[in-house]
Amino acid sequence: MILETRHPIHEILSRQPLFRGLSESELAQISAGTREFRVKKNEMIFHKGDPSEGMHVVVMGQIKLALPSAQGMEKVVHVCGPGNTFGEAVVFLDKPYPVSAQATAESLLLLVSKRVLLEAMDASPTLCRKMMASLSLRLHELLGDMETCMLRSSVQRVICFLVQSATGGEKDAYEINLPSSKQTIASHLNLAPETFSRVLGQLTEAGLIQVRGRVITVLDRQNLVNFSA
Repeated sequence: MILETRHPIHEILSRQPLFRGLSESELAQISAGTREFRVKKNEMIFHKGDPSEGMHVVVMGQIKLALPSAQGMEKVVHVCGPGNTFGEAVVFLDKPYPVSAQATAESLLLLVSKRVLLEAMDASPTLCRKMMASLSLRLHELLGDMETCMLRSSVQRVICFLVQSATGGEKDAYEINLPSSKQTIASHLNLAPETFSRVLGQLTEAGLIQVRGRVITVLDRQNLVNFSA
């Protein structure tokens, strides 16, 4: 990790969703216990079982949270983009990290120490409410992922991903710029990479999508939703 000192940390914190709206004194308290780092693509931030240092905030870039296996494979649990946080749950549990974190692109991160985060929450009901909302949203997302992986076929999982990737307001055709590699997305959907590619090919043959590298064009959203393999 390379230490960054380009911008005041309190200024960066104030722009993050979790800390937006906090007072200057609250931001000053948190920034005093926050470090700023830039990580390179594919660099490991921590491994499963490492002791928790605090909560990470993604300022720029993308971080993959994954469960490694003894066979060298991994299950992607979550992909964090700008404004997302990770590692906060273990701060409250005082346990080691249950997943590994790796940068999938060059990224800029903040690390808020456990002590400072807990002290700030003791002093700020606003931060407590935001933290509860953030963790509740993460739980909701994990339950959705479980439903996708356990109760749906491979085709249904890919269709669900394509539909949910719409930026909003699309009725018919729209483009999706894949936020991660196809391998990472396949792992998140609990699919083998070749299965993910096969389903994309199947949907292409059905005239529902077009694939150009990491850009997927959905040609007809409603027909895609109604598609049955």
